[in-house]
Amino acid sequence: MLKVLNRLKPASRAVACTLVLATVVACTPVYKKHGYIPTPEELAEIKVGVDTRDTVLEKAGAPSSSGVLKDSGFYYVASRVRHYGPKRPEVVSRELVAISFDQRGVVRNIEKFGLEDGYVIVLDRRVTDSSVQDKGFLRQLLGNIGQFSPSNIPGAS
Repeated sequence: MLKVLNRLKPASRAVACTLVLATVVACTPVYKKHGYIPTPEELAEIKVGVDTRDTVLEKAGAPSSSGVLKDSGFYYVASRVRHYGPKRPEVVSRELVAISFDQRGVVRNIEKFGLEDGYVIVLDRRVTDSSVQDKGFLRQLLGNIGQFSPSNIPGAS
């Protein structure tokens, strides 16, 4: 390899070294962290049956998300994603801490989940059909002629 590089002109040598360096750098994995979960020390401070929503917010911080209903829990989610060259990003690790509350807002349970506990849920993307299919703009515009009624106007009696 060195004999081949020594025979090349300096400009060609620089291009060859740049290509080799770019290839090595492109194959290096890049890790990104997303989200936040409380530390074990912060979670140890939260007492089941004693702490409320407000004290959990003070001790553990704001959650990544919370339940839809008023009495739902707090959810802290942290993920680590690996980008490796031209490949699709891959989730390497994911942690979830779920804190649930009772009707009075007191901590009922604290649970931890990992990526191995999760299920992959495929989202169903349904699209509502419209009645406008197979009709051009002029056909839609002219199709409304004769269908106008003054009783359809709000406030008209």
